[in-house]
Amino acid sequence: MVPIAMAAAALLAGRRVCALIGAGLSVSSGIPDFRSPGGMYDTLKPELLTASEAERRAMRADPTAVVSWEIFSRNQLPYLELRRPFMLGVLEKEDKSKSAYKPTLGHFFFRVCHDKGLLGRLYTQNIDGLDYKTGIPNDKIVSVHGTLGRVECEGCKAPYPSEKFCSEVRQKIRDIYNIDPLAPKESTAIVCESCKRPLVKPATVLYGRNLPAEFWEKKDEDMRDLDVLIVAGTSLAVQPAASLVTLTDKVPLETSPAP
Repeated sequence: MVPIAMAAAALLAGRRVCALIGAGLSVSSGIPDFRSPGGMYDTLKPELLTASEAERRAMRADPTAVVSWEIFSRNQLPYLELRRPFMLGVLEKEDKSKSAYKPTLGHFFFRVCHDKGLLGRLYTQNIDGLDYKTGIPNDKIVSVHGTLGRVECEGCKAPYPSEKFCSEVRQKIRDIYNIDPLAPKESTAIVCESCKRPLVKPATVLYGRNLPAEFWEKKDEDMRDLDVLIVAGTSLAVQPAASLVTLTDKVPLETSPAP
């Protein structure tokens, strides 16, 4: 681990910085992480979701199955029910939602790095889209696991209007958390306007699907040309994102462990 003083000296010297961040950076925004004790996977209750018994058994055996292509391709409702408040909190405009999530000082640190001409690229494992709310240019951010900030059809990739999606979620998707008294009692599908299949969801990467092409296209050059690699809010447990630290001969600066 690089001492903080050495990292600070490198930043003050105007060295090129890349960063790999994870869920720990967004927890103080009110967004639950997925893998820690008490996180979304640890507290998953398959019996609350609109799913077959076989699908529930798969989710009990491996909680990540709830966000897998294997289940989503047959039944989209568990994904949408599990992430209902999360999706609405990210996608709805702040003047319409008191629960809208906001970037933390940790997120804005990388905006400062950009403003100082230091930031080469920000690799985020987070799907919450908060990095884009800091004003960092989109081409400086690689969303390794996709983002909730954009909606599309998982089948044909046609974009779907975010405002309409939020309205559909409120009208068609059950609230398993008992937060929204106006939520429907039963969930129904949200259908793609283009291909007419019920595969509409935020543009996150499902287990069993490919990562965005830009991750593969940019990672080798970025890791080769950097001076400082900052690792924040991630336990480096998920591949292939964790492999970034093996692509550079620089010692990563780990600012804090993931929660």
